[in-house]
Order: sequence, then C-alpha cells, then structure tokens
Amino acid sequence: MPVYIALLRAVNVGGTGKLPMPELRDMCEALGFTHVRTYIASGNVVFESRLAEASVKKKLEQSLEAYAGKPLGVVVRTATELAAVQQGNPFPAAAPDRTVAIFLDTPPPADALDNVSGQDAEEFRLGAREIYVFYKDGIGRSKLKIAAAKAGTSRNMNTVAKLLEMAQA
Repeated sequence: MPVYIALLRAVNVGGTGKLPMPELRDMCEALGFTHVRTYIASGNVVFESRLAEASVKKKLEQSLEAYAGKPLGVVVRTATELAAVQQGNPFPAAAPDRTVAIFLDTPPPADALDNVSGQDAEEFRLGAREIYVFYKDGIGRSKLKIAAAKAGTSRNMNTVAKLLEMAQA
C-alpha cells in the first residue's frame, strides 16, 4: 500500500492555525488512512492509503476545511517522491537546518527565481515540485521573498530526513 506524507500549510501549535496533532491523526484515521503518524506540531503526517495522491489531498483538504472553517493547504508526496527531494537537494554540504525544500503542488515555473526580493546571502534552486533554499545566515534573519513559493510549504532538510525515515519504517 502506498505511503504518503502530507505537509499542511499554516499549521502551528497556537494562534490561528492551531491543530493539535492527535486531532490530525484522528482526522486521517476517519478518512480511512492507516498507520497514521505525526511529526512535530507543525502539520506533518505520514500514513498509508490505497487512494491516489490527488484523492488523498482532496479528502484531507475537505476534512481540514470542515475542521478549521477555512481552506488549509496540503501538499502530498509519496515516500518515493520524498526520497527524491532529499536526494535532489542541491546544497548537500550545507547545514540541514538552514536548507529548506519549499513543497509545491506543481512544478515551479522556469522563471520562478527571476522575481525574488530581499535576497542577501541566500541561494536557491528549482526542483521537480520544489524550490530549494539555503539560508546561509539563517532563516530568522532572512527577508527573502519568492512569489512562486507563496502557495507552498517549507520543511528543512532535518524534517525531510525524519519524515522519510518514518515513511520507510
């Protein structure tokens, strides 16, 4: 059975995007997903489902909207796709906590990196359905804005590695 990783946008432990991870697990199980596991309180969930990726995304987004009363974005990857994200990291020697993959639903446009603002020491590259960013001076200090990344959600390479480990277990 396929293993999926769902990455939720705008989810945190407090404030407007609050979604406790036990509730996310229950939601996924109610949708018929099995072997559901969450990782840290920022909307990362690993599970199995016989459904196609698009159906998984649609069902989860519908359930999240019913819960939150507003649309919450979800990006879904298979375990194989997440492994490709990790292997495709163009900054393998960089600190994994300063390197992120911004996950998108579709391939980024070829000109996605032409219209960035606030760039200082950051480096970025396009992936299959990701934009990779290395924040040399740290994410917290960065003013970088990538318009093409607006609909995506980012995870650092430590989180990508942990989610992949969970998906392959």
